[in-house]
Amino acid sequence: MDENFKNEDPKKDMGFILSLGALLLFSLMGIGIDTDEFLQRVELNIPGNYFIFIFGVDLLMIIGVVLIFFYRKIGVYLFPAAVFMHYMLHNYYLNTFLYTDVTNLFLFISIGLVAFIPKWKFFK
Repeated sequence: MDENFKNEDPKKDMGFILSLGALLLFSLMGIGIDTDEFLQRVELNIPGNYFIFIFGVDLLMIIGVVLIFFYRKIGVYLFPAAVFMHYMLHNYYLNTFLYTDVTNLFLFISIGLVAFIPKWKFFK
């Protein structure tokens, strides 16, 4: 793999920044949905401990994006795991299918990894 990307430099290019921006945008959209649910928790009869889990997972998603920005390998693993957990919590507690999570995972796999894999040797 080192032979394929030997001309890569550690400078963050436009594709890297735009892919992180897209991941951050859809993560913030998910946080917005969670905030709306929190504001309507009484009307929707959502359990109180659900919000501890879901906002914790939201925080992990944001931390994952920040870690990827700073070239940390744990962020590349943490981000999709947190998005998947976010999706599963919504599905388990509320029986809702979040397109923001599915789109976020799609963007990570299709566009994000295309930008991250060439820079992998710079990740610590």
